[in-house]
Amino acid sequence: MADEAQGAWSEEAVDHFLRARRIRARDGAAIRWFHAANGKARAREAARSDVHMIEADVLLRGGKGGNGDPIMAHPPETDSDNTLQEWLEEIVNTDKGIKLDFKSLEAVRPSLELLEHVKQRLRRPVWINADILPGPNGSNAVVDAKVFLDTVTSFFPNVTLSLGWTTGWHPDKHNKGYDWMMVKEMAQICSTLSQPVTFPVRAALLRQSVSELCWLIQQSDRYSLTVWTGKEDVYSVEDLLYIRENFDKSRVYYDILEPKNSEFKKAIGVE
Repeated sequence: MADEAQGAWSEEAVDHFLRARRIRARDGAAIRWFHAANGKARAREAARSDVHMIEADVLLRGGKGGNGDPIMAHPPETDSDNTLQEWLEEIVNTDKGIKLDFKSLEAVRPSLELLEHVKQRLRRPVWINADILPGPNGSNAVVDAKVFLDTVTSFFPNVTLSLGWTTGWHPDKHNKGYDWMMVKEMAQICSTLSQPVTFPVRAALLRQSVSELCWLIQQSDRYSLTVWTGKEDVYSVEDLLYIRENFDKSRVYYDILEPKNSEFKKAIGVE
């Protein structure tokens, strides 16, 4: 049973949901996301929704350096009405995949211990996310790549890794994209890994980074992209369509905010 769960963890989300007949084509854009399902009300809403994947943020109560329980919150918050343990209890009773986003190393090990307790009940995609490298305009601290990867793979050698760059976006200046040094450093880190890896990339920085990101995901058939967006970011549906035209549809997921999400889905004829 545990092996079956682990098998699902290393299966591409498109393949899992296609096999479960929850999407009609092997298309990452068909996967629906619920973003920042952190508090109890949001987690409950996500559990009852028709999405495929639920994304949430984990940190230790008390914030960086905190030694409390793993809780569901996004910095700068340091408290929550929901612990990871309660969150998992809610979500394991659904058919949805999960993506847990870690902003600090301290929360990783205690969270994986909790995940270990429910893994038999999680036979669906499980993604573990951290920003491990500095990226375009990135100012936030990165999570130490080696320690993060060693910790995660020691618990779950098959889990899908979501490995990103810290980024920033500024409305009043030209924003550089992901450059060759950034993608080559990421490729180097991932070259020794054997599980699926998805790279979270910021929608507003993609058009100027297509060559670099195409090269990156060509380094292994286990690699994919997950497009995300900041609340204030300015980008167009055309930018998303440009990505769609330049990449294999089965290897790009879109965890983007409304109204762009609906506009994009309408433009490509995906429900």
